Amino acid sequence: MDIDCLPFKDTGYFSDLICDYIDDKEDLRPFYNRYPNIENFKGQLEEKLANYPEDNRAILFDALQEQYKGVAISRETKDNLIQLKEPITFTIVTGHQLNLFTGPLYFLYKIISTINLTKALKKKYPRFNFVPIYWMATEDHDFEEINYFNFKNKKIQWNRDASGAVGRLNTDGLEGMYETFANELGGGVNAEALKELFKKAYLEHATLAAATRYLANELFGSYGLVIVDGDDKSLKKLLVPYAKKDIFDRVSFDRVTETISQLRQLTDSYGIQVNPREINYFYIKDAIRERIVEAKDGFHVNNTDIRFSKEALLEELNTHPERFSPNVIARPLYQEIILPNLCYIGGGGELAYWLELKANFEAMEVTFPILLPRNSALVLTGKQQRKLDNMNLSVKDLFLRRNQLINKKIREISNINIDLSPQRKLLKEQFKALYDIASQTDASFLGAVKAQEVKQLKGLDALEARLLKAQKRKLKDHVERMTHIQNELFPGQSLQERNLNFSELYLEYGEVLIPMLFETLDPLKLEFTIRTAD
Repeated sequence: MDIDCLPFKDTGYFSDLICDYIDDKEDLRPFYNRYPNIENFKGQLEEKLANYPEDNRAILFDALQEQYKGVAISRETKDNLIQLKEPITFTIVTGHQLNLFTGPLYFLYKIISTINLTKALKKKYPRFNFVPIYWMATEDHDFEEINYFNFKNKKIQWNRDASGAVGRLNTDGLEGMYETFANELGGGVNAEALKELFKKAYLEHATLAAATRYLANELFGSYGLVIVDGDDKSLKKLLVPYAKKDIFDRVSFDRVTETISQLRQLTDSYGIQVNPREINYFYIKDAIRERIVEAKDGFHVNNTDIRFSKEALLEELNTHPERFSPNVIARPLYQEIILPNLCYIGGGGELAYWLELKANFEAMEVTFPILLPRNSALVLTGKQQRKLDNMNLSVKDLFLRRNQLINKKIREISNINIDLSPQRKLLKEQFKALYDIASQTDASFLGAVKAQEVKQLKGLDALEARLLKAQKRKLKDHVERMTHIQNELFPGQSLQERNLNFSELYLEYGEVLIPMLFETLDPLKLEFTIRTAD
């Protein structure tokens, strides 16, 4: 086993905003509460302890007891559920869509980062309890984002019509997807374990939310993971006062719009992840999840015939809070209202929109959590590492874009010198003498000398390019082998974790995969992790 690290900014796969956040750039400090290091959790603990209503704990506990009915839970998870009633208990949260069979590999990294952070905090602050939370995005309605996963360069997809919140979807039709996946898996102990896991999750549970809870619980229940479904009436009741401020007073729209303006003034390179709506709630009922919009005659539910006066919408919110679903701007606030949370762990895109939200939290008088980038990693088998060694390639070489990698390595291994820089230097020295002569004659001669220099330098560039191309042909086998291993580890010219499903690694490592990842990933080491294992 070998573990190496690489600064995020050196990978070429992370935004300027996230790299600057990791580097603790001063300009970004107004947009978050505390930087994610272990010492700063002391202040976060004290602030959350002072601002989290203890009555919310009882409501949270009762809601989770109801959500876990009929679910076989580990002793570790059961203990954590009980501890949530205690005022010395805090949570660390990550959230994720209900991607089929976990979707991309980084689903595992998010949860492992979360659990490992709770362990580190318990060691640093032993007087307190820390519970890892997976927030299921059951109310999302973008079915096309979650209805598939990649396996061995193939898309295993659930084809059906769907509308409304994905967590409420029934699992009808997943038998065909199971058969496709099972055929691709083949035989063997690890393949059979994956088949059984998929079957029990998706063919023995009625809804996608229940299936996802089962899957996450099977993978991480023994580590004490607690799974929260926000599509819950008792929890939504806690959101009502804040939803009123958003819907009727435009608090979120005004605060987030102002923050976006401030971020744009820093640099054009940051970009904006999400823009607020004047109303940041959907109306959710049956198979409907549509935006609430204000019109001259009251409030409408987009793409439906549902209409409310202001008084009727207030009554609906008070009576049926479960019918109001927060969007990407309001959902983080909802999470922090109902949980005694200290930290949110997410990917770069998620943290980019969290950095737009602090002023809104302040206006709502809710503590803003510490933001921690999830662990990112590249996992290599021993066989893949040996291939790299045989080609004299480093893993860091593979982070280069395809043409950069090939050009760099061809120059290194070629038996002739492809770099014509010495010739360029000599040519420029010769033209310097010509410039001296030209300066003593007609001024128009200077232009002719300059044009000739440019022409000849371009000629050298063209010769160098042709020489490189010729060497690529000559070393075609080496180029193909480099390309093949880069495709294996960076499928689609993207990070492994954004494409691969965990099942491919499970086939290789079996039940030791998750313990291996727990050993590898350090959530407070803000670098990209490279793991090689036999």
